Amino acid sequence: MPAKGKHRRTRTMRIARTLAVAGSGSAALALPLMGAAHAQAAEKSAPESVAVQQAVAAAQQQAPKNAAADAETYEVVVGDYLAKIADEQHVDGGWEQLYQDNREVVGSNPNLIRPGMKLSVDGTAAEAPKPAPAKPQSAPKPAAPKADSGASAAQKTETAPKPAAPAKPEAEQAEQPAVSGDWVRPVEASASTAYRASGGSWSSGYHTGVDFSASSGTSVKAIGAGTVVSAGWSGSYGNEVVIKHADGKYSQYAHLSSLSVSSGQSVTPGQQIGLSGSTGNSTGPHLHFEVRTGPSYGSDIDPLAYLRGHGVSV
Repeated sequence: MPAKGKHRRTRTMRIARTLAVAGSGSAALALPLMGAAHAQAAEKSAPESVAVQQAVAAAQQQAPKNAAADAETYEVVVGDYLAKIADEQHVDGGWEQLYQDNREVVGSNPNLIRPGMKLSVDGTAAEAPKPAPAKPQSAPKPAAPKADSGASAAQKTETAPKPAAPAKPEAEQAEQPAVSGDWVRPVEASASTAYRASGGSWSSGYHTGVDFSASSGTSVKAIGAGTVVSAGWSGSYGNEVVIKHADGKYSQYAHLSSLSVSSGQSVTPGQQIGLSGSTGNSTGPHLHFEVRTGPSYGSDIDPLAYLRGHGVSV
């Protein structure tokens, strides 16, 4: 018989209802949890994207700026000299102004410029490259004093460091040969008869070149790059070679015993063009060397001054 009063649900019905509510509640809660997971992933990806953009912007800000325009400076190459550079770069005031603007880089001798030098060609003064600053040397730490074993022990005196040996004066240092770059001596021999020496042996009344005391068969070399304009017999000069250089000057090598080049051939600095001898009007084996403003006789200039002007030690 059922109990009196309010109708009671059976235990089985309560359990079933509870499960139904729990099941529907779990389903309802599942959707927000899934949405939260996606939102959390999106929140993580957003800072990563912003970080990448910030890194790119920082890299762009740290990119090196371009150096000054190349047109403002000129780097010296083999075969250059100030007059040539001033003409090619259209420097107002010519090579003298170019030298004044670059005196700190070139030095005291305008004829000694070296490949790799950077010259200002826009009228501003160039500065010589500054050496890297020396790293400061830390002072040595003083040694900790040792305790005396006895009360009356004498203190040890520290030995003073020996002073460095004084540097030798420049006059005592070995002299370094001038760097000639692309210019060399015509022959490894000493000069004998000087330029413009007077005498009746020459039709002009003076010596139009300089003689080098070279024995027969000594290698004769082109003093600089150029083009051979003549190579062969030339009367009193005997076998000779004449070379035109880039600056418009001509070099002549006479009394050769044999020739190694021909007319129209390009030569490089130091290339052998023949062997010294005593052909033509000659009193003995030697090299007669001239520098001219034109290819022919009578346009001579001081050959040794020309070589020295290109950094050759003669």
